[in-house]
Amino acid sequence: MSRSPRAAPRVVLLGRPNCHLCDEAREELLALRSDGLSFELEEVDIESDDALLRAHLERIPVVEVEGAEVSTLSFDAVAVRGALGAPTGFE
Repeated sequence: MSRSPRAAPRVVLLGRPNCHLCDEAREELLALRSDGLSFELEEVDIESDDALLRAHLERIPVVEVEGAEVSTLSFDAVAVRGALGAPTGFE
């Protein structure tokens, strides 16, 4: 019996329109893909939900990997790479 390939990890970027930090986090995430990391990227506009807006407004961008929050406010590439199981350069 053949094994099915492991599904790509799910990464969620919580942000809002016209947020330069959110734009930078998106660019950093896409750069990780260019480095060969594979993941599904979902973007969530916190303005679409009052509870999300209240919970995250002062902390965006927020990056979650497989449901775990790994980066807030300033994109933490080391934490995101580590959560994706990739070398961080600090081993």
